[in-house]
Amino acid sequence: MAIRLADYESEEKLDGDYADQLAAVQKRLEQIQVAHIVHKRRAIIMFEGWDASGKGGAIQRLTSGWDPRYFEVWPIKAPTPPELARHFLWRFWTKLPADGHINVFDRSWYGRVLVERVEGYASEKEWRRAYDEINEFEAQQKDSGTPVIKIFLHTTQEEQDKRFKARLQHPWKRWKLGPDDFRNRDKRDAYLAAMEEMFDKTDTRWAPWKVIDANHKKYARITALNHIADVLEKAVPMKPPAADPDVIKLAKTDLDVDMTD
Repeated sequence: MAIRLADYESEEKLDGDYADQLAAVQKRLEQIQVAHIVHKRRAIIMFEGWDASGKGGAIQRLTSGWDPRYFEVWPIKAPTPPELARHFLWRFWTKLPADGHINVFDRSWYGRVLVERVEGYASEKEWRRAYDEINEFEAQQKDSGTPVIKIFLHTTQEEQDKRFKARLQHPWKRWKLGPDDFRNRDKRDAYLAAMEEMFDKTDTRWAPWKVIDANHKKYARITALNHIADVLEKAVPMKPPAADPDVIKLAKTDLDVDMTD
C-alpha cells in the first residue's frame, strides 16, 4: 500500500500513562542493547521527518538507558568538501555500526532525494539514480545481518508553526532554528512531492518505512520506541549465551560460587 502523509494527520493522542509506558519500553530497550552486545549483533536506526517533528526528543529517550560504549548517534548535516568529493554514500559507510553496536542517525542518506533534490544541490540525474543506490545500500546492510529501521515523523504545517513559535519564545531553544528551517517551510509542497516519491521508491520489504503521526510528541515517542524495540527483538537472540568455562572455574575457586546449575 502506498504511503501518503495525509493519512498520518489524525493527531492521535497517547492512550494511557506516558511515564509508565516510557519506563516500560526503555527497560525493554536496555535489555535489547545488552543482547546485541553479548551476541555481537549490530543494527541501524534512522530518523527522518520535518523540522521540529521531535526526532531529537525521540532519540534522547531511545538511548537514555543504553551503555554509551556500544552506540553512536550521528547528527547528519550538510556534507563537507571532502565528502562532496566522493560518492554521496561514502560518509555513511564510515558511520556504520561494528559488531555489538547500534548506531542511530538523526537524518540520513535520504537527504540526497529530499533536501538535495528540492534545493538543487544534486542534479536530477543524481537524485533519480539515488533511489536504486539507497535500496542496494540498505539491502547490503540487511544481507550482512544489520537491520535498518526507518522512522519518519510527520507533522502538519500548523503544528510545525506552533513549535517554531515556541522555540523562538524560549531563550535556550532559539538556537535550534535557523534560516534553513524557514526556507524549508516555504517549500513544503516541493518537499511533500519529494517525500511521496521517496516512500514509493524506497519502502522495501528489507527496509520498510514506519511513518508516525507526530502532532502529539508523547504519542509519537512511545510509538517510535515500541516499533524499534519490536524490530530489534526479532533480530537478536533474547536468551543470554552460556557462561565462559574459564569464568565458571574462577568463580568456583575464587568466590566459591557454583555456576553449574
